[in-house]
This record gives sequence, structure tokens and C-alpha cells, in this order.
Amino acid sequence: MKTGKDDISGWLVRRASWHLWAVLALVLGSAAVATARVTSDGGMDNAIVVRAARTWLAGGSPYDDPHFLYFPSAVLAAAPQALLPLSVLRLLVPVAVSGCLVLGWGCALRLYGVPPRSRFAVLGLTALAAGFAPFGHLVRLGNWTATAALALPLALLLAGRGRWTAAGAVLGAAVALKPLLAPVALLLVFARRPRALAALVLVPAVTSVVSALLLPDPLGFVTRTLPFLLRGDDGFVRLYEASPAAVLPRLGVPQTAAQGVALLLCVTGVGCAYLRWRRGGPQPQRLAETAAGLMLSAFLVSRPSYDHYLLVVVPLLLAGLPFPGAVARTPWFWLSLAPQLPGLRLPLLEAPQRRAFKDAWTLLALAATVARHNARPGRFRVAVPPAARRREAAAAEPVVGGDPAF
Repeated sequence: MKTGKDDISGWLVRRASWHLWAVLALVLGSAAVATARVTSDGGMDNAIVVRAARTWLAGGSPYDDPHFLYFPSAVLAAAPQALLPLSVLRLLVPVAVSGCLVLGWGCALRLYGVPPRSRFAVLGLTALAAGFAPFGHLVRLGNWTATAALALPLALLLAGRGRWTAAGAVLGAAVALKPLLAPVALLLVFARRPRALAALVLVPAVTSVVSALLLPDPLGFVTRTLPFLLRGDDGFVRLYEASPAAVLPRLGVPQTAAQGVALLLCVTGVGCAYLRWRRGGPQPQRLAETAAGLMLSAFLVSRPSYDHYLLVVVPLLLAGLPFPGAVARTPWFWLSLAPQLPGLRLPLLEAPQRRAFKDAWTLLALAATVARHNARPGRFRVAVPPAARRREAAAAEPVVGGDPAF
């Protein structure tokens, strides 16, 4: 990638001015403040977890609420929030969710070697916050998916530096809070990292068992939550699910056939992710694209599967844009995200109960785009990270004069 002043990539990796940082702060701050104004508890989804913690502190079972779908370890993790007044939570939660997304974006940039203070870093995050609807949805809901959006790029960053066991521990801690990143265990299997895999399994297993022993219903997750997840028969939740297993029956497809289609797509995506790992290439792209393929495959078959789950993979793929051959440089990547533009009005899909069809399009198109990219044959040409290219260009050809304001 060129880094001269005449090249757009070179312009993007140069240091951002304070004007761009101010715009980013305005966008992120507005989202957090707006959430604090319209919610009384920091978000509907976070309130479910906090309510479960309050139930436990009062001597009840957190699994009495069928919408509490987390491991027992999440109850203890939410206990500190249960002790805070609602006036604090209503602002603290959206700030914390935004912080997780910002840090996750920073880790994704570091994985690819993109300067965290570059114009691309600021503009990319601004685009996600202002131009990708699931970002705002996640902040308003206060969903713990934000922890996975931080943990996955952090784990891949550690893995890219050879610290696989630490990466497994990070993934395990995220699974202990919300079992969303469990499919990444296959990446550790592909890479033949048994210690990392053991860390991923043991961290949530130990914390959940210890936490379960403190609950009045130690087997509540197994006897109540797990059957609910396998059935996926909540009528209210189904209206917002984006997986083919949930959307196709709404179009008249038999449930069994829909589940079969979803499973077939999932298996195909996992196979393509394995091919991507076998193909090799630069480690950042190899890790990110394999992990993204695995997560998208899981979203195709998992129940539930919401639009904000995409924030686990989209920033990770977008951060690789400066690299030649990146998924984010394909037109189908952007076409798949088009329905998620805030303010875009599509006929017959404006009702909140029909939003799942837009989300299903994004999920299917993005999964197909990543799977096709992962399955393509050929070898990669080793690419130098943008930061290194910029340093080389600066050393070889000093720039005379200052940069424009932006």
C-alpha cells in the first residue's frame, strides 16, 4: 500500500487532526447521552442481567426470568451493578458499552498494524457509530454483546503476537459473561493450540460452577435456559431474530426445512473458514477472516441471533480495509451492510417487527461474502502493515510542508 500524499491509503494512515477527534467525540457522546435520556436503567438488555443479580441478592433464582440467557458467572459479574442506583446506571451503562466498542476497534486496528491515531482510525469508528444502525441499537440496549466485541479483537491481537494461551483466557472470560464467542474455539482447534483451547474452556467452566454453587437453583441454566435456547419458541423474541431458522418460517417455509437450511449454511461457512486457515497468508488477515467466518456461521444457526451480533465481526473486517485483498475491499461487503444505514427506508420493512428481514439480508449476504472470500484458492502476497509502510516512506522521502487540516 502506498503512503504518499497522492494516495488515499497514505492519506488515511496519517495522523488525524483534532477536528476529526471532535466529530468522533460528538457522535459517541450523543449516543450515550441519548440513551441516558430515554432509558431509566441503562438499557433493556442490561436491565435483564441486573434484575437477575438483584433477584439472586434477594434470595431468589435468576433463572426465574426466561429472558436471562447467561451463565451463572454473569450473575456475579452483574452484582456490583445491582448495588448502584438507577440514576448512575442510566449513564454508566451506555458509556461502558461505547467504551467496549471503542477499545475493540482499537484492538482490531493494532492487529492490522494501523496507527490508532490515524485518520482511518477516527473516520472508521465515526462511520460505525453514525452509519451502522446496530451500533446505536447495542448502545441503547446495553447488551453484553459489547464484551464480545472487545474480547474477540483483543484475543486475536494476542494470538497474532504469539500469546495464544492468553488469547484463550480472554475468550474464556468473554464466554463466562456471555457465551457468544464459543465458536472461536474452532479457530484454536485449526491452529492446534491445546493450551489456549483449555483456557477457553476452563475459565467459563470453573467460574460458572463456582457461581452456580452460590445460587439457590444451581442447575437453572441447564434445566431452564438451555431448553429455551434449543427450542427458540419465544414469540416476542422471534420477531427480531435474523437467523434463517427464524426468518424463513415467517415466509411460509416449514420449521424443519428452515433449520436444515440454516445448518447447511453453517457447516458450509465453517468449512470455508477452515480453508481460509489452511491457505495461510499474513497473520492478521488469516486470524480475522477465519474468526469472522466462524462467528457468522454460528449466527446463521444460533437462536437467538440479533443485528447487534454483527458488531463482533464488522469492525474486525473493516479494520483490514487498508490491506490489499481485504474482505472490506469487495463491493458485496458494502452491499450487505447497506440495509443497516440509519434512516434508510425500505418498503414493507419499516415496522419494527419486520426489521428482522433487513437484518437477515445483512447476515446472509455478509456470511456469503466472507465464505466466498475464505474459500477462494491462491496464495497471499505478504503485505507490510500500514504503519511500517508509512515509516519506510517517511524515511525514504521526507515530506516538505504541513498536512491539510483534515
